[in-house]
Amino acid sequence: MRKYVIMGVQGSGKGTQSAMLAADFDLVHIAVGDIFRWNVQNHTKLGALVRRIMAAGELVSDDLVEGVVSERLQRHDWNYGFIIDGFPRNERQAEFFLESYDIDGVIHLELPDSEVRRRVMARRLCANCGLDYNLIDSSPHDEGKCDACGGKLVQREDDTEEALAVRLRDYHGKTNPVLDIFRRKEYVVSIDARPDKEQVRDAIRCALDLPPSDR
Repeated sequence: MRKYVIMGVQGSGKGTQSAMLAADFDLVHIAVGDIFRWNVQNHTKLGALVRRIMAAGELVSDDLVEGVVSERLQRHDWNYGFIIDGFPRNERQAEFFLESYDIDGVIHLELPDSEVRRRVMARRLCANCGLDYNLIDSSPHDEGKCDACGGKLVQREDDTEEALAVRLRDYHGKTNPVLDIFRRKEYVVSIDARPDKEQVRDAIRCALDLPPSDR
């Protein structure tokens, strides 16, 4: 069984790399941000709260995040392990996680702030089906329309210069100390997230002593 945490600033490719690792090794990909976005799109009570927080470019409270993560992991549908994306984001969440679960490694995707801005401001989301696009390397065939359902592509509410500046400040101020906690336990492998996704995938596998990809 393999249990990993993947960390990195928004736009570093956490979701892409998590999905690839999960598919290759039968891991369950637990994307905390996707859980919250599902609640927003389905107009749940939790979603209404999260919408207000995300629109302000803020992070949800520790209690809220810990509750969502605990509920998800308690399903125990991860027979071969999991990779968790978007948690922990601060020291309290890291201590909570380490008290509850043994992990095999922390994948840290490193990306300069200037590249983060370029990638994040190019992201689009289908307003109908929720499919993600990035105008840099995964543009739709028809401009502004989803390839899957024809829905309108929009920016996420929190993908603005102002909200991104808040998130970067929060990331560097709160998330970097989390990496220090994991580094003290020798869990962290740091990966340059600037190359293409296949190169990043191969670097992750090498750092974690996983079999090389045959694709």
